[in-house]
Amino acid sequence: LLLLTPLLLAHLLLVLLLAATLPSLVRAEAPPAAAPAAPAEDARKPRPPGLVILQEKVSMEGAQLIGVFAARADPSVPALWSVRVWDERRDQVFVATDKVRCSPDAPMRITGQGGQVFMRELNPGGPITSANRLDHLIWWSVCHPEQAGKDPAGLSAVARSLGYPGTLPEREQILPGR
Repeated sequence: LLLLTPLLLAHLLLVLLLAATLPSLVRAEAPPAAAPAAPAEDARKPRPPGLVILQEKVSMEGAQLIGVFAARADPSVPALWSVRVWDERRDQVFVATDKVRCSPDAPMRITGQGGQVFMRELNPGGPITSANRLDHLIWWSVCHPEQAGKDPAGLSAVARSLGYPGTLPEREQILPGR
């Protein structure tokens, strides 16, 4: 007999509720194809109104900008939000829809990549690394917009004042997509 803890039961319920939305989590929209001779600046989609830029970096592949816009509360699941994630690269823009759970006992980002769904349990106020920084940037911008764009490593005191213990385990579950 399998005993379900309240947290495990909550995760199971969330997975079942999100099953219908899996296609939108793993689908990213690419902009329409640009004319081959157009410079990279002309090939970009215009940035959407309300875009909050969270991260800009330059690597060997070129410049990358990541931001969020159009955050909306889910009317049927308390503390669950949908948000559009804008990923702008040299001459391409990808827009995906992520889910973010803002509850103090089970904060989470749910995102898709390469046909898979990633459920990442977060620990607001806990350690920030290169592996979880973007998850926290997106989570803070949706759950507490007044902190959007701030370095999550410096938000420990804010997290505690908002009721997040800072001691939650961070985990990732990978679910098959299509």
